[in-house]
Amino acid sequence: MVETSAGSGAIPFVVAEQVEVVPASLRGGVVAIGNFDGMHRGHQALFATALDEGSRSGKPVLAMTFEPHPRSYFKPNEPVFRLTPAPIKARIAKALGLSGLLVLPFDARLANTSALAFVQDLLIDGLGLEHAVVGWDFHFGHKRGGSPGFLQDQGDKSSFGVTIIEPFTDEAGDTVSSSRTRELLEAGELAAANGLLGYRWRVEGEVIHGEKRGRDLGFPTANVRLPADCRLKHGIYAVTLTVDGKTHPGVASYGRRPTFDNGAPLLETFVFDFAGDLYGKTVMVALISRLRDEMKFAGIEPLIWQMNQDAAEARSLLATIGPGSAIDRALDGSD
Repeated sequence: MVETSAGSGAIPFVVAEQVEVVPASLRGGVVAIGNFDGMHRGHQALFATALDEGSRSGKPVLAMTFEPHPRSYFKPNEPVFRLTPAPIKARIAKALGLSGLLVLPFDARLANTSALAFVQDLLIDGLGLEHAVVGWDFHFGHKRGGSPGFLQDQGDKSSFGVTIIEPFTDEAGDTVSSSRTRELLEAGELAAANGLLGYRWRVEGEVIHGEKRGRDLGFPTANVRLPADCRLKHGIYAVTLTVDGKTHPGVASYGRRPTFDNGAPLLETFVFDFAGDLYGKTVMVALISRLRDEMKFAGIEPLIWQMNQDAAEARSLLATIGPGSAIDRALDGSD
């Protein structure tokens, strides 16, 4: 279990990986249950309902989620393109005002737990919940035997409340979903994906050593190897990079470097006006705008010319935008 401070005198935000270690202060409250990959606007609406219930009853609000994504567990050769790994999910949950995040390992034991045992052992005996909030399409238990209706029936029998959230739609009337967000990122439609998320999509990883080509070209980069399941469309992006609590503007390439080696995908971020050693540090890169596709150049000179154009475009764009949503500001440390 990891606790992250919520500020002087405040109750700390709690991240737990087992029901048994959830502190007493978070038991007997409201539990929002789901995969919550993306923590998008639909999930945020669900959390808002849970927080309203918690405020009404004076109870803490805990989100329960699962790692890895159940679809990746059942089809390991076809892993789900993850939008929000657990560390970022926890930061967003904290920013939204939840009291904690319970990240249950999705393993053979959990996969074979019946829907009834899930409710009795985890929710009632484990968390002593007073109220559950789930999405309309949430299923749980062995072979997805538990449905929202089943959960509501169990709530009626065991005296806990259940709220089922209907699909959340965007301004065009289309359902906001994790799968739709993934499809947009795969297609390079970053602005549309960020619109569904309600914040700027971001990734996190450790800065690794590369071939030092960027340094030789006058564009030293912080290189991060993203998870193999990442299917973000290759290209050039205006970004911000957050490290050691400070956020810096920059421009990034995600792709295979076709001018050179056409190797494994790598996120390479050139941080504007930055002097310092980032090797070995964990950085968070927020993708603000997609500038262009990845290209193969005939030589070094046209590549450098284009990199200067990309940097100038990214600088101009980033200079005109604000700090983003409340979630962005919390993640970037500007709140």
